[in-house]
Order: sequence, then structure tokens, then C-alpha cells
Amino acid sequence: MAKLKVQAFAVSIDGFGAGPRQSLEAPLGVGGESLHEWFFHTRTFRQMMGGEGGDTDVDDEFARRAMHNMGAWILGRNMFGPVRGPWLDDKWKGWWGDNPPYHVPTFVLTHHPRASITMEGGTVFHFVTGGIHEALERAREAAQERDVRVGGGVATVRQYLQAGLLDEIHLVLSPSLLGTGEALLSGIDLLQLGFRCTQHVATPRASHVVLTKG
Repeated sequence: MAKLKVQAFAVSIDGFGAGPRQSLEAPLGVGGESLHEWFFHTRTFRQMMGGEGGDTDVDDEFARRAMHNMGAWILGRNMFGPVRGPWLDDKWKGWWGDNPPYHVPTFVLTHHPRASITMEGGTVFHFVTGGIHEALERAREAAQERDVRVGGGVATVRQYLQAGLLDEIHLVLSPSLLGTGEALLSGIDLLQLGFRCTQHVATPRASHVVLTKG
């Protein structure tokens, strides 16, 4: 059965999934880039960026798994771009340039309507104004029998968690401290939501923890 998943979501030791003061210059917040040091050395990342080489270690295995069987994505608006309020023009088409890494229909949560955007490589951004349930319904329809991935950011993951809609969460615990920012699990009772740890693997750069419902 197709699942709703959070995959390869990096979190600091003190529980933050993004640093403070996110902006065009610091899309992950101040210090937020340190959360993803585990990923930058992998072959999966190098290929995503159009490069060659990279390690094929445990980190890379988890990175590849995170992309497996994905039929659609759901993103919060900040994961698409730094623009706030009404869309004043169509110039901004995402952080990733002409060929984003999603390669499937991708549904962006927003309060302001915008026409869909077809990008290179199979990514089509659709803008959803009806909330998380509408986005999930449309994503599942687009994904057919494949899984749907909630890509973030923190607020979006928390909404799907609190609504009891997520089936699996793969967290990457980075050996970094942010001190402040967006806390991922603050006030959320994962046990009450039915999650248990089904896998945990430590590498020199991170600890991978898989939480599964049921």
C-alpha cells in the first residue's frame, strides 16, 4: 500500500529542523546548512547536482532510499521559495533552477493561487490553497500506487504529524547544535501517534532513525 512519508529529514541534536532567520541568502536559516553535511559527500547528492563521484556508503544508501518509489511530493511554501503574500509575478520558480530534484508532480501549500509550473525533468509544481488534506488527496491521485513524500519544511511536517497522516519518518540526526530555530517535535507525542523505532544506524556524519506507525 502506498504510504505518506517524511524521508531524509535532517534535525540538529537540539531538535531543530531549520535555523533562525530564514531568507533568500540563508534558505535553511542561520547555521541550517550544517544539518545536511551528511548528504553533500554522497553520490546521490553529486548526481542530483549534475556532477560525478561521491561516496557510496551508508549515508548514500539512505539518500537513495529516500527517493525510491516516490510518486508525488508535498512542500510548504518556504520549501519552494522565500516569496511571501500574493504572487506578484511568475519569475520565481523554486530554489533548484530549471531542473528541480523532484521529477514528479509536486504540491506546494500556499494561501495564494498560482498557475501550475512545468519544469524540466518531470517536475510540475501545483499550488494548493485548500490545506494539507487537499494537497494529500491530489498528491495521492497523482502518485497512483507510489508513495507520497512530505518534503518539509518543519511547519508542514508538524501539520501532517499532528493530523495523524504520516506513516513513516526517516530522521537524520546531525551532530550539530543550532540553539534556536524551528523545532520539529516539540510538544508532539510520537508514542501516542503510534510510532516506534524500526531502524537506527550511526555513521561518522549522522545517525539515521526510521520511525514507523503501527
